[in-house]
Amino acid sequence: MTVTHEVENQAPPLTGFSTADDPALLEALRRADAGWGEPEVLELGALAGTEAVQEQARAAEEHPPRLRTHDRFGHRIDEVEFHPAWHQLMTVAVERGLHAAPWAEARPGAHLVRAAKFYVWSQAEPGHGCPISMTYAAVPALRSEPALAQQYEPLLAARSYDYGLRPPLSKAGLIAGMSMTEKQGGSDVRANTTRAVPAGDGTYRVTGHKWFTSAPMSDVFLALAQTAEGLSCFLLPRVLPDGTRNGMRLMRLKDKLGNRSNASSEIEYDEAVAWPVGEPGRGVRTIVEMVNMTRLDCVTGTAAGMRAGLRQALHHTTHRRAFGRALAEQPLMQAVLADLAIESEAATTLAMRLAAAVDRAQAGDAHEAALRRLGLAVGKYWVCKRGSAHAAEALECLGGNGYVEESGMPRLYREAPLLSIWEGSGNVAALDVLRALAKEPAALDAYFAEVDAAAGADRRLDAAVAGIRKTLGTLDDPERAQRAARSLAERMALALQGALLVQHSHPAVADAFCASRLDGEWGNAFGTLPATADLAAILDRARPVPPAGAAG
Repeated sequence: MTVTHEVENQAPPLTGFSTADDPALLEALRRADAGWGEPEVLELGALAGTEAVQEQARAAEEHPPRLRTHDRFGHRIDEVEFHPAWHQLMTVAVERGLHAAPWAEARPGAHLVRAAKFYVWSQAEPGHGCPISMTYAAVPALRSEPALAQQYEPLLAARSYDYGLRPPLSKAGLIAGMSMTEKQGGSDVRANTTRAVPAGDGTYRVTGHKWFTSAPMSDVFLALAQTAEGLSCFLLPRVLPDGTRNGMRLMRLKDKLGNRSNASSEIEYDEAVAWPVGEPGRGVRTIVEMVNMTRLDCVTGTAAGMRAGLRQALHHTTHRRAFGRALAEQPLMQAVLADLAIESEAATTLAMRLAAAVDRAQAGDAHEAALRRLGLAVGKYWVCKRGSAHAAEALECLGGNGYVEESGMPRLYREAPLLSIWEGSGNVAALDVLRALAKEPAALDAYFAEVDAAAGADRRLDAAVAGIRKTLGTLDDPERAQRAARSLAERMALALQGALLVQHSHPAVADAFCASRLDGEWGNAFGTLPATADLAAILDRARPVPPAGAAG
């Protein structure tokens, strides 16, 4: 029989690498005095790149959760079944403190180290990052009700993944979810119709339909419902203290584009028992802290996806040959790869700067709190918006190989839009930029202090910042401001990224970023960097250390 299956000119499997092999990430830890966490980040990054974890990621994606509303006897149970790989991934995330653990740590840089670990672990499988992120974000909102925080915060921060439906306070560790959006409102949560009625014992009874509740298997939820005072926030457990199921019915799981390993659901509350959190009628203000923290993870998760896509593109083009040499040696492919690398590093650097601002804000630094406020809004808009384009171009670097499921690139591509939609899609994020500018003048002062720290280092950056100042002076009319909101958010994000890169990155990366993103020497697709860009230096910085035993 003729041999027809000799495999040539294919990249070897990409295993045995480290997702923490990333200069921009490690440098961010060191300059923020969070170097103490580097060994933990390196260890987790090495684990994320193992073949075993990659197999868990594949299994969790290919075997999505299933809803069981009733048992075989007809009893309502409302349980979500997951593949064992999901629980394995969740266990690692919780034990390594990617959830609420930093709120219980006194060390400076705890939130930055946590963000770095979220970044490296999300590159293995992003879907399970949703409940991890919401658990992290629930704590600052819950702290507006000190009595509840005293009971629940230690369990939310505990490094024990204790899955199963039992009374929350009887468990070794808790996972939290968020229940806000409804059919008629979406992002306009003030249009919610779910009602909460006082029960006379300090609790409320919540009734209504929620259109999109991620991670419905969580132990507790922060939920919004209308009261006599207005929209209010509540803590709602799945299981009551006496062990009975709360009035929370899982109606169906969403059939989603991506994020398939994670369960997202429609739920109905039928006189569910809930405890008020924060001031009645101020539910949006209470839960906004949770939203802000999850927005940080949207930026971080998008940066993680960019790095994962870049790694795959670099690996494939290094080993794949065409027209007599490796793809990665072809000038046009180098231009594409370098452009992807610049976008990736800019996203990572901004994400880690915002995480460092969380640490400093928690320590009482009002300037850093103000920077975090506006920086998260512009970062959420722009970085997350760029995720889909980056994933598409990285996939294209693999050609047809990238279009098949086995490559993992389709999973990356399907995941990317979620992070731009979650916690407010593009318009919501852009409008939040306007809201911060109007209501929190200190946020704009903090922003300009941050970008002005790089003043004089690059004329193109200086011009971009001056242009932003000029534009802000023309937005007196609210209608005009809305029309300009997206452009303003984009330009503010790019200037902030440029300032950070000019100060902290390799000169070749900073120069190419400023020339392309700030000075117009860029086309409408990746791979259109100016001819002066130092592609070799950019790629040398971006290219990970080859996995042990890898060919080439």
